[in-house]
Amino acid sequence: MLLIGENIHIISKLVRNSIINRDETAIAELVKKQSNMDFIDLNIGPAKGELAKSMSWLVDIVQKYSEKGLSFDTSNISEIEDGFSVCRDVENVFINSTSGDEDKLESMTNLASLYNCNLVALTMCKETGIPKTSDARLELAFLINEKCLEKGISNDRVYFDPLVIPVSVEQNQAMEVLNTIKMLKESFEPQVKTIIGLSNISNGSPLELRPLINRVFCVMAYGAGLDAAIVDACDAELFRIIKMLDSKNPASSVDELYLNIAQMVESFSEINDVQYNKEDTEQSKIIRTAKVLLGNTVYSHSFTQI
Repeated sequence: MLLIGENIHIISKLVRNSIINRDETAIAELVKKQSNMDFIDLNIGPAKGELAKSMSWLVDIVQKYSEKGLSFDTSNISEIEDGFSVCRDVENVFINSTSGDEDKLESMTNLASLYNCNLVALTMCKETGIPKTSDARLELAFLINEKCLEKGISNDRVYFDPLVIPVSVEQNQAMEVLNTIKMLKESFEPQVKTIIGLSNISNGSPLELRPLINRVFCVMAYGAGLDAAIVDACDAELFRIIKMLDSKNPASSVDELYLNIAQMVESFSEINDVQYNKEDTEQSKIIRTAKVLLGNTVYSHSFTQI
């Protein structure tokens, strides 16, 4: 699974101020902290006002301190073009992102076609917002894919994002995302790719629960066929778990449980059939989290204590 570090994001006051003040040292430290990632996401939002002309500056810093691929995360076309203008390896880039909206789809696919790079495609549009069902998300994916094919963008360059909604907000949507990932992997020939912004699943949950929710949902999405995830590069345990899933080489009974959960999703089995040590507190919390994400147990901020 490809991992994209989310840690350069203007939602962070530190990051925002560092970009505005052109603090290379601060950004360089964030780049170095993401050395375990395959790509580094540069999220500058709409990049207006004080944040204008920041993408090329960030690209220069990343390339100075790292060999990682880049993800241009902005709705500002000019900023994406500025990023490409200083990028050493334009094909090893993600454009993040397009949607099903005609104007945005046209402009973003033009760029992806021009640079032969990867394109993140959100299964949403202004008319419908984020669809509530996997079928409706898939319908939008077909629309986007048709435009990509018109522009000569191969399926292996298109990463569909089914859009994760916090489990604390709409619990049933976690399962819809897993279903959408599976449907996306089964519905295109050749296959398209899939991607999620992992941390969205735990937004609004208590800070102490967020890593657990993220890790368990990532394992489940992995089992559904997920190809890439935008993640917190500072979560060393999440990174270890993903690499363990890739290698299928568990180092403990907890690792074996994670593998079994991934296989449960892959094979359409039931969570109640997954064996675990009920006397092990960590394993019990993992199972409770999986049941919440599957909708078998009602979410509450204290679900691990029940």
